[in-house]
Amino acid sequence: MALVIAKKITLLSTVLVLLHAFSLAASNPPVSGDAVATIKLPVPGNPDETKYLGLSTKNFFKIPQIKADIIVIEIFSLYCPQCQTAAPEVNALYQMIEEISNFKDRIKMIGIGAGNSVLEVNAFREKHRVPFPLFPDQDFTIHNLLGEVRTPYFMIVKFDKDRNCQVIYAKEGAFGEAENFLQQIIEAAGLK
Repeated sequence: MALVIAKKITLLSTVLVLLHAFSLAASNPPVSGDAVATIKLPVPGNPDETKYLGLSTKNFFKIPQIKADIIVIEIFSLYCPQCQTAAPEVNALYQMIEEISNFKDRIKMIGIGAGNSVLEVNAFREKHRVPFPLFPDQDFTIHNLLGEVRTPYFMIVKFDKDRNCQVIYAKEGAFGEAENFLQQIIEAAGLK
């Protein structure tokens, strides 16, 4: 009887180890050099945001359709205290990019609310006066594609001439001062 119980415990332990290994493999966040997962987002209802992204489609778009060389993607949540604390520096980054004529049309920013509904994304936008487009990911589809990253999470993607996009920077947590982060973006992207 003890041998049967020991075998069952060994089998159960093996199954649990394998399940844990598979869950870790499935949740690897993007790293520099990775191709970007296919992310499909709704076209913003705000015409200024649609113009900012340079979109000409009507319902949905994919990241490569954004008219820019570099996209800064923030994964955030209304309920994330670090996201709320980082919001002023994220907004400052947007303002700096918009004020530099050489980067204004080359670098664009978007935010994706992990597990957030349209209502929650709009609440975050209003509370923190976010000036760039934010998108809901209520069912965690995009969050899952990105390896279930913790928020805030920042990913910078760069497009080649064929509009293939590659991760050139990915980091969990706030990025610190906007000016320093912009310099990191410029260096990682090889911008002049």
